[in-house]
Amino acid sequence: MTIRQVAAAAGVSRATASRVISGSPLVSGQARQAVEKAIDDLGFVPSAAARSLALGKSRTVALILPEPDARVLTDPFFASTILGLSAQLEASDMQMVLLIARSGQGTERIFRFVEGGHVDGAVIASHHRDDSLNQRVLDASLPCAFIGRPLGVDAPAMYVDMDNRQGARLATEHLIATGWQRIATIAGPSDMSAGIDRLEGWRDAVRAAGRPDGAIAYGDFTIDGGMGAARQLLSTNPDLDAVFVASDMMAVGALTELRNQGRRVPQDVAVIGFDNFELGQSTTPPLSTVDHPVGEMAAKAGQMLLDVLAGGEPHLDPVLFAPQLVLRNSA
Repeated sequence: MTIRQVAAAAGVSRATASRVISGSPLVSGQARQAVEKAIDDLGFVPSAAARSLALGKSRTVALILPEPDARVLTDPFFASTILGLSAQLEASDMQMVLLIARSGQGTERIFRFVEGGHVDGAVIASHHRDDSLNQRVLDASLPCAFIGRPLGVDAPAMYVDMDNRQGARLATEHLIATGWQRIATIAGPSDMSAGIDRLEGWRDAVRAAGRPDGAIAYGDFTIDGGMGAARQLLSTNPDLDAVFVASDMMAVGALTELRNQGRRVPQDVAVIGFDNFELGQSTTPPLSTVDHPVGEMAAKAGQMLLDVLAGGEPHLDPVLFAPQLVLRNSA
């Protein structure tokens, strides 16, 4: 069924039928009634693609993840992000397109795609300080919301984030309060706001307690990164008795390395992670952690973006989720 058949049945021009379907007020009441009756009689359903072309809107939002494919497919952070955003968009009849890239060529490809009008807006997650795409998307005036505080941008931006600094401080204060003395940390990447803020939260707590703050190793939010960082810490600080780890994935790696070196958890070394992903419940022992509601954050970023696409003003005040400590057997 086509709009031409609707127009013929209603006895009006194709342009008049189109105006009725698009909700234009520039139609007489008699013509509107005739077109609406023809639509009902014929069972006409407007083409979503045609309406998008006519309105200059794609009804599509990009989720941009500047990370390698392997990370996106294996890290629960990305699964939670995808599920949270897609659920939010589904309620608004918007589609989500997933764009993944970490290389220079991949970034160029993504920017050409979003600049070409294929999406109405974007949500960007897991971004790094040197991701030029962040600034380029903002400069292109594409409505955009970030999950995590964006680094390296020179304009105000909408973003949702965890209060990472306070979460790390809560975890470290718990280790101090329960009697652990030589508390180290496995920090995240120093080019990501989560890595920076969680390290600062650990420093806040150990300094406030008069403890040294030099026992630091860096990882990349992966299991292998956590194993390597734990190996480094045990080499340089063999007397450590507790570790705050800036992600659950790295904490899984740290638990493995501690076990490999004959350290019992928590009898010899207490461990707290950060994320509260499901895998932390199945480690040996189950992992104490800080809850990180990634799905809720992604949904909130999506809602902020949808509000702008509906004509609202950008919400430029950061939306921060409060941390909660989740205690299990590892600490």
